[in-house]
Amino acid sequence: MASSIGSEKSVNPVLRISQLDALELNKALEQLVWSQFTSCFHGFKPGMLAHFEPEVKAFLWLVLWRFTIYSNNATVGQAILNIHYKNNLSQTEKYQPLSKHQKLWYLIFTVGGRWLEERCYDLFSNRQLQSFCKIKSYINFGAGLLKLCGLLNFLIFLQKGTFATLTERILGIRSVFCKPQSVRQVGFEYMNRELLWHGFAEFLIYLLPLINVQKLKLKISSWCLPIAGLPNSENTLAAHCKECSLCGEWPTMPHTIGCLHVFCYYCIKSNCLFDMYFTCPKCGSEVHSLQPLKYKIEMTELHA
Repeated sequence: MASSIGSEKSVNPVLRISQLDALELNKALEQLVWSQFTSCFHGFKPGMLAHFEPEVKAFLWLVLWRFTIYSNNATVGQAILNIHYKNNLSQTEKYQPLSKHQKLWYLIFTVGGRWLEERCYDLFSNRQLQSFCKIKSYINFGAGLLKLCGLLNFLIFLQKGTFATLTERILGIRSVFCKPQSVRQVGFEYMNRELLWHGFAEFLIYLLPLINVQKLKLKISSWCLPIAGLPNSENTLAAHCKECSLCGEWPTMPHTIGCLHVFCYYCIKSNCLFDMYFTCPKCGSEVHSLQPLKYKIEMTELHA
């Protein structure tokens, strides 16, 4: 009885998210290796690797396979996450490493399959013969069928949590944890604090796009910088408002919105287009009509 319990504990199923994370880490490693390899040829003639790119990639993935799957029964992403492959075809529940045939077929399906797909595309892309066109259509049909099977396998994986890729399902290899995962003890105070904080953060993320920050800023500035005592006449408008109420510079093509303040045409027009409820940042007046300032302001007054 004790031995059976121990054998059951020796195999620990892997969470779906851990298996997907391992796949993403594998892709990131392949991209890193390829970028580092191609950087060695920056000083050579451009396009030097273009004709042999599928073969070079296949060689690099072969080296990765030799030091990961073949040696350790796990990819680099799985090793980082404390995961390795188990021979799911074995009759016992106890951990069994992959057989040599499974490792070789894994190499053929992953490295060989990608090499064949890229090389066939190059071979038949510029051929116009009828026989080549038929072969190309058959290859495209087979590639589409494999992608459809991969999609169905992924849906089954989301439901059952095993065999994240079609290759794993065909070869009968399953991801398991190398060591039993210890139970995490988390205090209730910490959990409550984290839940409250994440809930508050999600509420802010939902609320912030609904707030018109520009209008709120202008409203606060109108409260903090009130301007009073200006006579309500166009003469004083031209005499006192010699700077744009938005940018603070000498107004270019000065315009008014119906209050006692002057704006550059581009400043006020852009703000009105951005916010249909735009108000004056100085006095809070709404935009009644955008009118050019009729009185000329001499540029010499700028230096007075």
